Amino acid sequence: MHSTAETLAIEGPDALAFAQSQFSNNVATLADGRWQFGAWLDAQGRVRSLFHLARLDGQRLLLLLRGGKASTLVEELRRYVFRSRVTLSAHATHSISHGEALPMFVVQCVDGTIALGCGGHSMRIIDDAGSDDGWRLPQVREGWPWLPVDASTAWLPPALSLYRLHAAALDKGCYPGQEIVARLHYRGGHKRHLHRVALSRVMPDGTTLHVDGNEAAQLLQTAHDNEAGIEALAVLGDDFAARVAHASGIDTDEGAQLRILAGWPD
Repeated sequence: MHSTAETLAIEGPDALAFAQSQFSNNVATLADGRWQFGAWLDAQGRVRSLFHLARLDGQRLLLLLRGGKASTLVEELRRYVFRSRVTLSAHATHSISHGEALPMFVVQCVDGTIALGCGGHSMRIIDDAGSDDGWRLPQVREGWPWLPVDASTAWLPPALSLYRLHAAALDKGCYPGQEIVARLHYRGGHKRHLHRVALSRVMPDGTTLHVDGNEAAQLLQTAHDNEAGIEALAVLGDDFAARVAHASGIDTDEGAQLRILAGWPD
């Protein structure tokens, strides 16, 4: 499988301050040569973009988008630049390859290739077509969502487990959607959460599954293993998840059986 993703560069003397004011992650705590999960939310707290944010140095940030178009994100962010001394640029689509193990959150730059350390593996951002999808299954099992195009503005942070990933900070200044993030965290009440599920057959990323005509789950990303079968990250309603948890599997209207393997409450 040919795995690709898009990147966005934020450069200039005010790069860190601009990112800190716009994104839900705490960019100010990030050291050179490190990355963290991040998100850009709308005023209603919905996730517009999800990404790895790497700090290359004091004036250069690189975002590897976990779904979505870098050119669209650049156009939208430029509306908020005002007098900030920053340059935003969308890069051409890159190939993504599974790499050797690197410590979590380390950024390694060698001969024009950037590798993001993910613990037992790394994601290598390369410019040729020699990509693979070996990184997908371990990241599905870690609960790291990848947003399908048609779901990029649908989810609130609890549905994607952004608090667990430290991609939605509660201890930094204002940013778009910050009040909603805090309210959902401290008061709760959100009824949709992230799960890892097993599927009886391959389904496209972004597929909405139904049971008895009712929406039951939306698949974010899928991965296939010859031994383990087909696994996916999916957003499930809490009531449906409770029903599935007490069953060996649920048949969906789309002809795939679904079984919960793990879940994350926030």
